[in-house]
Amino acid sequence: MRMRSMLLAAGLLALAACHSAEDAAPKADSQARAVNVVTLEPRVLAGAIAASGPLIPREEAAVAPEVTGFRVARVLVEEGAYVRQGQTLAQLDPALLEAQIAQQSALAQQTQVQAERAAAEAARVQGLDAQGVLSAEDVQGRQFAARAAQANAAAQQAALRDLRTRQAKLSVTAPVAGLVLERAVRPGDLAAGGATPWFRIARDGEIELEAQLAEADLARVRSGQQVTVELTGGARVQGTVRLVEPAIDAQTQLGAVRIRLPAHPQVRAGGFARAIFVGGAAPVLAAPESAIRYDADGASVMVVDPDNRVRQVAVKTGARGGGGWVELVSGPPAGSRVLQRAASLVLPGDVVKPVQAQAAPAAAAPAAKAAPQQPAAKP
Repeated sequence: MRMRSMLLAAGLLALAACHSAEDAAPKADSQARAVNVVTLEPRVLAGAIAASGPLIPREEAAVAPEVTGFRVARVLVEEGAYVRQGQTLAQLDPALLEAQIAQQSALAQQTQVQAERAAAEAARVQGLDAQGVLSAEDVQGRQFAARAAQANAAAQQAALRDLRTRQAKLSVTAPVAGLVLERAVRPGDLAAGGATPWFRIARDGEIELEAQLAEADLARVRSGQQVTVELTGGARVQGTVRLVEPAIDAQTQLGAVRIRLPAHPQVRAGGFARAIFVGGAAPVLAAPESAIRYDADGASVMVVDPDNRVRQVAVKTGARGGGGWVELVSGPPAGSRVLQRAASLVLPGDVVKPVQAQAAPAAAAPAAKAAPQQPAAKP
């Protein structure tokens, strides 16, 4: 009898436990915290990047005299002038060199006459050694004298050509066509070796903006991209990205972008300008900035799994857009659901009730509002 009572009591306890477990599940689901989630997807980050930098020539030619020791007679161009290739920029005084050329010309003529005379004398004794009139030694002596005189005449002609070449170099000419940026010579100056270049020329007058961008922003810039450039005087011109330099400065962590600019009165080499890069970037996997949490271990997001359980996943962030989105260089894959606000009172392992938030659509044409630029560190 006692054994039967014990078996009946155990069965009642098991049945009560089953009913308790079944009731606990709906109760846990009803107590789950409702949270807003955003689905990760590729998007073009909205906003623009602003960067400033110096205006520099695309290609600069330095002009200096090729001969030294002569005074400057005339300077024929000023700063700001457009010159053609081969145009004379400055003229050196030719008086001293002209006297040397006259002297060398006379010496060359004299040695040429001597060479002709020696050649004639050698021709007259040709074959006389066989007739016994002159010894073979005398005949060979006159032949060697004729050859030496001819070599001397050739050397004097070479010296004359050298002086005439130097005479042609007295005209300092432009190696390329372009805009004269600087003139550092005056009439009366003495041409000296190793001196400062007399002229600086921007080839074809092309001036570029060398904008300095943070490493993360360089991924949003490509060659051929249109750029709005604000000049110091307030004018705006449309430029084109010509080159994104591949190297990053190890000290400043900035990279240079060369922007081709059109001809404009306020585009002056040595000045500064500000570039606004808008649009043209490729879609990237992005999350709201509010979804990123930072702690001692770095950046992370809270991912909601298919069973509505939360887990923390480490991420590496990249470029930021003006629309409140940040690129995820590494982390959860596209399609993952993440908490819209990382500051929500949710811990890893919690079960939540996800509510899909109304995220801004992926931008097809980024807005023109410039994002704050990372300040450039001085090396």
